[in-house]
Order: sequence, then structure tokens, then C-alpha cells
Amino acid sequence: MITAVVFDLDGVLVDSEQVWAAAREEVAREHGGAWSVDAGRAMMGMSSPEWSRYMRDELHVALAPQEIVDEVVRRLTRLYREHLPLMPGAREAVKALSRRWPLGLASSANRSVFELVLDLAGLREFFAATVSAEEVEHGKPAPDVYLEAAKRLGANPRECVAVEDSTNGLRAAAAAGMLVIAYPNGEFPPDPAALALADARVSTLEELRPELIDVLGVANR
Repeated sequence: MITAVVFDLDGVLVDSEQVWAAAREEVAREHGGAWSVDAGRAMMGMSSPEWSRYMRDELHVALAPQEIVDEVVRRLTRLYREHLPLMPGAREAVKALSRRWPLGLASSANRSVFELVLDLAGLREFFAATVSAEEVEHGKPAPDVYLEAAKRLGANPRECVAVEDSTNGLRAAAAAGMLVIAYPNGEFPPDPAALALADARVSTLEELRPELIDVLGVANR
């Protein structure tokens, strides 16, 4: 029996991984740091305390971690206000599933960032619980953010379905004991081992409908 559905945000509801990477790269280059595509991939799923320390220690950005967070979030917020890269079909998928199940959001993004996204997209009303990785001990691929989302929804994690796009996100949701639907990120595709953890896979959000959730629930009784 499925009792709740938990969404990731970046790469699932908004096409934002490239926006995050651009904002971090700007900060790194402006403050004496290095940058590479591998750095962007490494930080996917990290909480803000984790990725800001990574930028300071591994990329040698000459700012304190909280200053790094503030600079990146400022740039990201500006970009979102100029143009929110909402995924095609995101609004319809959220609305369709919310008619059947309470929805949670388990995001690596800072709360201020994902609340802005939900407001700009008109989606806040559809989520019964939201969690930022900065509010738990460990970011993805640890299961903390998904376990906390289930707790706030009052749901057993094993009765939840998670929708994820990235290597670390897929691992986090699976580690939490949830059924996992993979919506693979095209720009930063998950590694095959992480993708193999998924119970189902969609190529568009138009496929993410109650019928798919029902099939997963029946198949995993």
C-alpha cells in the first residue's frame, strides 16, 4: 500500500542542475578557486554545509563556507526570478499525484531556494511536508532527508514512493527503504549501479501518473 509520494526538486521539478553549477562556478572563479565538470557532479545531492566546505577545501575558494552559500544562493535566486526552468509536465504531475496521496519534497537545496521555486511555480499548496538537506545531519546519498520527509508526512518510508534523477538521490531514496522512480538527468546521467536501484523509470513527467504508482504498489506487496 502506497501512503505518500516524495519528490526531489533539482532535476525533477526544475531543470536546475546547470543553474546550480553555473552559480557555483561563478563564485569559485571570482574568489580564487578552480572549477571542473567533475566538481559540479561531485556536489549533486550535497547539503549546503557539505558543498560549501567542498568548495572551500577541494576547489580552494577563498571564502568561509557560509559566505560561499550566501553568494551562490544570491546568484541562484536572481536567475530563478529572471526565469524559472520548470520541467515540462511538472505542474501536471504534482497536481495529479496530490489528488491521491500526500506529497513530500526532499531536496538538497536550501529552504529559501526551494520555497522560492514552489512559490514561483505555484506548487506550494500541493506539498504536505518539505525538507531541506541542510535540516538533517547528512545530505544525499545518505537517506536522512527522505527519512525526515516520511516522518513529517506521518508515513512509513517503505510505503512511500520517491521520484529522483541523480546518482546520489537514487541511492538516498533506496537507502531510506522507499520505492524509487528514476527520472534520469540528461545532463548529469546517474551511474548504472544507482539506476539499477530504481523500481521504475520514466523518460518524461507525463508518464508520472497515479496508474504508475498503483502498479508499483501492487508489484511490491
